[in-house]
Amino acid sequence: MFVTQILKSKSTQGVLTIDPGASIADAVAELAKRRIGALVVSGDGRRAQGILSERDIVRELSSDGGEVLTRTVGDLMTRDLKTCAPGDNAETILQAMTAGRFRHMPVEEDGLLIGLISLGDLVKARLSEVSMEKDALEAMITGH
Repeated sequence: MFVTQILKSKSTQGVLTIDPGASIADAVAELAKRRIGALVVSGDGRRAQGILSERDIVRELSSDGGEVLTRTVGDLMTRDLKTCAPGDNAETILQAMTAGRFRHMPVEEDGLLIGLISLGDLVKARLSEVSMEKDALEAMITGH
């Protein structure tokens, strides 16, 4: 399965972004409102500058307390952004996310954001593949 197939199966198309100058309080509100775990950081909504996840915020809360809410997204975002392309193999991306211990990866085409996939998206896709393979094998064995 390829990244593009996963993007097509998602209920929400596009990418939610947040400006690097936005406050962490604004980011927390957006994450809670949308019930998501990460936002791509982008000043123009088209090119990724970084990513801000729940983990980034919690890590800073543990050391700086509530004061972190007044800082900017640009202060906390992960700048060493790992991205993938629509034609990348989903299993390869799943391995990279597992090895890197991160749960979200922006999808880019020609340097522009076209989507965001999560570890959950990849696991769901893989489970679907395994189920289809199981059904096909059962049909071959039983002759149906």
